[in-house]
Amino acid sequence: MRQLIKPTFILLAFVVLASCSTTKKLKPGQYLYTGADVIINPDSSKKIDNEKDIKISLENKTRPRPNKSLLGIKWKLLIHNLAPDTVKPKGIGNWLKNKIGEKPVLLSEVKIQYNNDVLESFLISQGYLQADVTGDTVIKGKKGKAVYTANTGIRYKINSITFPPDTGTLTKIININKDKTLLKVGNFYDLDTYKNERIRIDNDLKESGYFYFSPDYLILQVDSTIGKNLVDINVAIKNTTPDAGLKPYTINNINIFPNYNLRRDSLLRTLEPNKYHDFNIYDDRNTFKPKLFDRLVFFKKGENYNRTDHNQSLNRMVNLGAFRDVRAEFLPLDSFKNNQLNLNIFLTPLKKNSLSFSVTGTNKSNNFVGSEVKVTQTTRNLFRGAEQLDVSASGGFETQYSGLAKGLNSYSLTLQGKLTFPQFIVPFYKPSSTNAFIPKTVALLSYQLLNRGSQYSLNAFKAEFGYNWKENARKEHTFNPISVNYVQAGFPSDTTEERLYRENPVLRSLLENQFIIGSNYNFTFSNQMEDYRRNNIYFNGGIETAGNVWGLFVAKNNLGEKRLFNTSLNQFVRLEADLRDYYKINRNITWASRLNLGYGFAYGNTTTLPFVRQFFAGGSNDIRAFRARTLGPGTYKVPDDQTFSDQGGDIKMMLNTELRFKIVSVLHGAVFVDAGNIWLRKEDTGTPGTTDLGRPGSGFKLNRAFTELAIGTGAGLRVDAQIFVIRLDGAFPIRKPFLPNGQRWVLNDIDFGSKTWRRENFILNIGIGYPF
Repeated sequence: MRQLIKPTFILLAFVVLASCSTTKKLKPGQYLYTGADVIINPDSSKKIDNEKDIKISLENKTRPRPNKSLLGIKWKLLIHNLAPDTVKPKGIGNWLKNKIGEKPVLLSEVKIQYNNDVLESFLISQGYLQADVTGDTVIKGKKGKAVYTANTGIRYKINSITFPPDTGTLTKIININKDKTLLKVGNFYDLDTYKNERIRIDNDLKESGYFYFSPDYLILQVDSTIGKNLVDINVAIKNTTPDAGLKPYTINNINIFPNYNLRRDSLLRTLEPNKYHDFNIYDDRNTFKPKLFDRLVFFKKGENYNRTDHNQSLNRMVNLGAFRDVRAEFLPLDSFKNNQLNLNIFLTPLKKNSLSFSVTGTNKSNNFVGSEVKVTQTTRNLFRGAEQLDVSASGGFETQYSGLAKGLNSYSLTLQGKLTFPQFIVPFYKPSSTNAFIPKTVALLSYQLLNRGSQYSLNAFKAEFGYNWKENARKEHTFNPISVNYVQAGFPSDTTEERLYRENPVLRSLLENQFIIGSNYNFTFSNQMEDYRRNNIYFNGGIETAGNVWGLFVAKNNLGEKRLFNTSLNQFVRLEADLRDYYKINRNITWASRLNLGYGFAYGNTTTLPFVRQFFAGGSNDIRAFRARTLGPGTYKVPDDQTFSDQGGDIKMMLNTELRFKIVSVLHGAVFVDAGNIWLRKEDTGTPGTTDLGRPGSGFKLNRAFTELAIGTGAGLRVDAQIFVIRLDGAFPIRKPFLPNGQRWVLNDIDFGSKTWRRENFILNIGIGYPF
């Protein structure tokens, strides 16, 4: 107890000193404003619904806002006061005083009556139609606050809703769709709901051709005089609505300018158009094939205007990636006197050829950091159908900053060509897509050389053909029916190859020439772009098959192996799912969690997945308390004298949870717990009669899987500048699966003061971007 007295006294003294420092420069008669307090219905014993949320909303609507604080200390004001009274207009003193720091917010700046009106208006919008708010100030020493008393009264509910009588086409549409109304009898009066109801009705009318209608032409008349704290609502069309807003419009001419720029505007409009279906195409340079616009423009001549076709057409033209500027112009034929619109579509293409150069920092899960230089040549509209060809060359250098092979250097060279078609290309079938997103067919060829210095080198060839399409803004699919990978290994010498195999038999699966021929499918769901949600979800699931079809046509050799071009043919099915949840506790704190599961079933030539398709555990984006790829499989531990530490498995189970919080400006912090492991589907028993003893404990057994999980915890700092994130995480294990059963929890061994413990257990991870 005595040990706590001194630090507690120091902390209290610091708080008192900080408090005095925030007010010491105030002039006589000035008081530091510390914020607003709202008291709801002080004379009533009955609480209103969601009183806590209402109170927070009311307090947040008061102005001005008090000086920012952290742990009760107004640190920005403290910095302002610590700076000299007079500073130069430019320099670090002015930057600290007025940019980092902030001047005191005074009680005299509070406008009580203005805040009374704002709070009262908010309560009325929530259905408290008899609300009354009064405010006052309270002064204590050199500080003062505002106190607002809100007497809400009873919250009004909806008694009945009536819509305009069916007197014409417009009112008929409103009545046909009134079952979709957001206004429900028995619900509370809510101004936001009324605004959204006007938008809903406007959307229904836009779908039926009422191009010039506006939500402002609707009025919701509220009668609160019927008693019993009820309201009657009457939806009506304003008498001042212009004639153009009361009639539907049809599409007349559809004029497309595919190679438009302002300088050529006059010339383009005088051209004789190329008539294609319902389109008049003004392009003397034949920039695009006319049939491209069948997939981009959903309007048809003579049909009613509708907002769905409008939005989908614009979205498709924007998402195509071929135009720098997209603009649609709807013009009435005769100054609103008739009901026809001409549609002009102005498209300004991107440059046909462009060259991009980038230098990036890399940080991989196996603790390699380095840099990569990449040059990409992009050719657009290759065959006049908005196709895109990307040819890139990149080279990089990496070094392993931690792990058993610390100091190992490597370099890579990658060449890649990717051709993208903005449509589905399927033999003997022509699928159609009518949503806002352009489907894509992608053909890819690549070659990569990876050189691991004195250890080995890999030559990897890849060919892929497949499809990518978005079902909607949340759901995306990728399907590659043809995926071919060929990996060829090389060594500096026969002696090196023999030594590596002797030290680590696992290398045999990595460094043998391999053919992987198959298909893969990937599905992604995400609503992270919907910032208004308190809880966001991300899911990615994929399946890959290899050798299943080719295996039917390839015969076994005399050793019982299926080989193609004298290379082992891999046959397997691989499944993986990644589920993430982001829960916003408040504006500055997010609780992020991830569940990652993987399973692979190999058959034919081997009982394990090929090394390049195995799962790994440990590292900066995984279980951060263990070095990259050193964890598992199962209870197996890599020998300390083994330089090649990469351990893969057929099965993976991982759970991460992380509390992320803002510290100041772009500096964020996090505390986290990671748990998981990998396993082989069948135990690695080694090779009888050789030095290969296998990996004891590597096999997966469901009944003991949870007892073999590794668990680590730690904390981190992140510089989040939105366009990039740099991350530093420190982690240490609290459960080691490779220890004997009953001794795997190592909480009692934690000793930050021990250099030996820190060297063996404390892991620093440098990362680019968030771990998940």
